[in-house]
Amino acid sequence: MSTPGGGVALNRGWITVCIMLATIMQVVDTTIVNVALPHMQGSMSATQDQISWVLTSYIVIAAIFTPLTGVLADKLGRKRLLLICVIAFIITSMMCGAATSIEQIVLFRGLQGAAGAGLVPLSQAVMLDIYPREKQGSAMALWGMGVMVGPILGPTLGGWLTEYYSWRWAFYINLPVGALAVLGILAFLPETPLQNRGKFDFFGFALLSITIGALQLMLDRGNSLDWFGSTEIILEATTAGLALYLFLTHMFTTDKPFIEPGLFADRNFSVGLVMMFLVGVMMFSGMALLPPFLQGLLGFPVITAGLIMAPRGFGTMVAMMVVGRLIGRVDSRVLMFFGLLLMAWSLYDMAQFNTSVGVYEVVYTGMIQGFGMGFIFVPLSAVAFATLASRYRAEGTAMFSLIRNIGMSIGISIVVTLLGREAQRSHAALSESITPFRAALHGPDVPSFWSSLHGTGLVALDGEVSRQALTIAYVNDFRFMLYMSFLALPLLLLMRKPPAAARQR
Repeated sequence: MSTPGGGVALNRGWITVCIMLATIMQVVDTTIVNVALPHMQGSMSATQDQISWVLTSYIVIAAIFTPLTGVLADKLGRKRLLLICVIAFIITSMMCGAATSIEQIVLFRGLQGAAGAGLVPLSQAVMLDIYPREKQGSAMALWGMGVMVGPILGPTLGGWLTEYYSWRWAFYINLPVGALAVLGILAFLPETPLQNRGKFDFFGFALLSITIGALQLMLDRGNSLDWFGSTEIILEATTAGLALYLFLTHMFTTDKPFIEPGLFADRNFSVGLVMMFLVGVMMFSGMALLPPFLQGLLGFPVITAGLIMAPRGFGTMVAMMVVGRLIGRVDSRVLMFFGLLLMAWSLYDMAQFNTSVGVYEVVYTGMIQGFGMGFIFVPLSAVAFATLASRYRAEGTAMFSLIRNIGMSIGISIVVTLLGREAQRSHAALSESITPFRAALHGPDVPSFWSSLHGTGLVALDGEVSRQALTIAYVNDFRFMLYMSFLALPLLLLMRKPPAAARQR
C-alpha cells in the first residue's frame, strides 16, 4: 500500500500523526481513570465493589471485541473501520463524562471499551502498510511511543485533571484529540481494498468471546473473592477452560474459522506472541505496583507520585528513538537481549527498595526500566511481523494487542495476590519477635511511643510492623518480575533473523 488510488503518493507524515493521536487517546484511557476512581466513587455514592466495575467493564468488553478487528477491517476497509472506532470512542467518552449514576458509568465504559478495542491493532496495521519494509522498524518506534508511553503518562494526566478540574475531564479530554484524529484520517488515509472472507464464523467468535470474558472476570475479581475459595471464580475458570478447548477444536476442524490457524504457522509471530505476553506481565505489573507503593508507603501525594513515574515514559521515548535508527543495522534479537538485561537491572535495584528509599532511586530505576522496555517492544514488533503474510496483518495485530492485554491482566492479578498474601505472612513472622522481653525494643534508639508495655505503644508497633511487612511484599513482587525477565531470554533463541531481502508476501 505504498501508493493508493493509482499512484498518488502517500502523505506518511500526516497519516502517522493522526494514527498516533488515535492510538494515544485509547492507550492513555486504560490508566487515566485509575487515579480518579476514589473521586468517582464519592460523586456517585458507590461501594468499592461497584466502582471497580468501571475498570472491569472496559477491560472485559475491549478484550472480547479486539479479535473482531481483522474480520471487520476486511469487510469494511481499515480507513472506514478506524473512523467508526474513533468517532464511537469520542461519543462514548462524552457519555462517560456526563454519567450521573454508577449504572450509567459502568455501561458507558463497556461501550467505550468496545469502541476502542480496534484502535491499537488498526493503527499498527496502518503503520506497517504505509511504510516499506526497510522503514518499518522506524515506523514501529514511532507507533510504540504512543502504546508504551501512554499508559505511563495516564496516571499523571488523570491525577492533574482530577485534582484541578474534575474526574469528568479524564473523559472529556478525548474530544479534541479524537476530533483531530478524525480530520486527519479523513484527509490523508487511503482506504484498503475489501476482502471477502466468506461466511462469518459466529460460533467461533462466541466461543472465543466466552473464553476471554470468563478469563478476564476471573482475573479481575479473583483477588477480592479469595480465588478458588469462591464458587464464582471456579465457575468462571471452568467456563473459560471449556470454551477455550471447544474454540481450538472448532478452529482446527472447520473450513472457515474465526481465526485462521495459518496465522500461527509463522514461527517468529508465534514466538513473538509469547514474548508479548511476558512484556504485558512485566510492564503493567510494575505500573500497578508503583502508585500504591509511592502513595501508601512513602506518603507522596497523587500528583507527586505521577511526576515521579513520568521519567519512565521519557526513558521509553529516548530508547525508541535510538532503536528506530539501530533496527536496520543491528540484529533485533540483540536489541531485545539488551532491553531484557536493562529490565533485569532495574528490577534487581527495585528489589532492594525499603521504606526510606528516595526519589532519586525511584526515578533512575524507572528510567532504566522504560529504556529497556523501548529496546524490547519495537524490535519485537518488527521481528514478529517481518515474515508474516500481509493478508494476516490486521488479524495478527489484533492478536498481538489481545495477548498483551491478557498478559497485563494476568500479571496484575498475580502481583496483587502475591502482595496481599506476602504482606500477611511477613506480618505474622515479624509479629512473633515483638514481645516485652526482646532487648532490642528497649534500646536507646527505639522511639518511646513504640513501648510494648501499654496499649497505644502496641498499636504504634503494629502499624510499623504492617508497614515493614508490606514493604517486604512489594520487594518480593519486584523480585518476581525480575524472574519473568530472565524467563523471556530463552525465547530469543527461538526467533529467526528475517533475511535482508525478504519481502512481505
